[in-house]
Amino acid sequence: MAESYEQEPAIDHIKQLTEALDSGMFVHVRMMLNDMPPEDVAHLLESSPPRARNLLWKLVNVEREGDILNYLNDEIRNHFVDQMAPEQLAQALEGLEVDDLADILGELPESVYLEVMASMSDQDRHRIEAALIYPEDTAGGLMNIDTVTVRPKVTIDVVLRYLRMKGLPDSTDSIYVVDTQDRLLGAVSLATLITSRPESIVEEVFDGNVVTIVAGKSASEVAQLFERRDLLSAPVVDEENHLLGRITIDDVVDVIREEAEHSLMSMAGLDETDDTFAPVWSSAKRRAVWLGINLLTVLIAAQVIGLFEDTIKVLTALAILQPIVPSMGGVAGTQTLTLVIRGMSLGHIVSGNSRWLIMKEIGVSLINGVLWALCMAVLAWFWFSDNPHATTLSIAIAAAMLVNLMVGVFAGATLPMLLKKLNIDPALSGGVILTTITDVVGFFTLLGFATLFF
Repeated sequence: MAESYEQEPAIDHIKQLTEALDSGMFVHVRMMLNDMPPEDVAHLLESSPPRARNLLWKLVNVEREGDILNYLNDEIRNHFVDQMAPEQLAQALEGLEVDDLADILGELPESVYLEVMASMSDQDRHRIEAALIYPEDTAGGLMNIDTVTVRPKVTIDVVLRYLRMKGLPDSTDSIYVVDTQDRLLGAVSLATLITSRPESIVEEVFDGNVVTIVAGKSASEVAQLFERRDLLSAPVVDEENHLLGRITIDDVVDVIREEAEHSLMSMAGLDETDDTFAPVWSSAKRRAVWLGINLLTVLIAAQVIGLFEDTIKVLTALAILQPIVPSMGGVAGTQTLTLVIRGMSLGHIVSGNSRWLIMKEIGVSLINGVLWALCMAVLAWFWFSDNPHATTLSIAIAAAMLVNLMVGVFAGATLPMLLKKLNIDPALSGGVILTTITDVVGFFTLLGFATLFF
């Protein structure tokens, strides 16, 4: 059964399980669910409406619940955790890696967290408490403490016999060399261990230039480091270089995916943990806030238009041309905003090069502004050629488009940096602020120039 599952697309299994549920074939569904890898069961749960999701969860074997919870979206995981007694949750989480345990327990209310911790063994409790010292979005929060360490004076033969007896944690590509105070001296790759002479000692073959990560470093910086250095794993140390644990590539992939989801969802005012199949009322409440904010920004723009009511009455052609200027400025600004947010997330933009980037973007906006302002001026002149004010109208919209496009690009380049200094997420609020700026400036410049010229 497991082999056949691996060869079929996940979407086919979602369809098969849905049809089996609808047909009441619960025994068949249970067998399929408990034969699937936990990550695929999690994907299936996330892809199911609430009623089917709750039914599928009840058909999962108890001993598999912890592994599946580990792969679930935070919101859906919390939904299932809320339904579990502390003793049941502690039993389900038994055997998970420390970093995964810390992620799940860190989301629990304090009262539930304390009950779950009390239900655990002393060893597991101490491991969790050590992991929870560090915030989730730091290297300390990402790390696993299942490291293999050796002393520099030990022979390769002794190390290999020790590894054969104890085994290796998942995703291990190196073992770490430490002194008697647990300070990191270097690392020995498994390839080096296998190919070295058994009588050699570790200090003769270990690499003392291993890349280390301080526990307080942000998860985003860790991901950038792994990308630049093509790392599979890296040791985590404290300020005194004591070895605390290690970060592996699978942890970093999760960080990269979460950051990508965060950037994408934040542009629409949503959270990356939002459940696709959340109930109607829950989804409506969350989106209502963002829609309300958008309505306020639109009302500001409408108020600007109202200031020039007399001009619009005299020259009705302005009503037709009004949406063009804010739209062009908005698109140009969004292009720059997206570029800068991406550059900041990758660590490309720092204080030393930000001014150059802003000037470069202004130059780009000037070229595009002149090009499309001239095109729009010619188009407006032909469009309203029978209007006695056609020439003046063409000049007004060209000037407004040039100004708004440059303002939009300048705002798109500077807003993310300013918001970051204020500890505000640029991906979440940058788009709304930019849209407000380009709408207000676009309407004001077009109608202002028209009023001035006429």
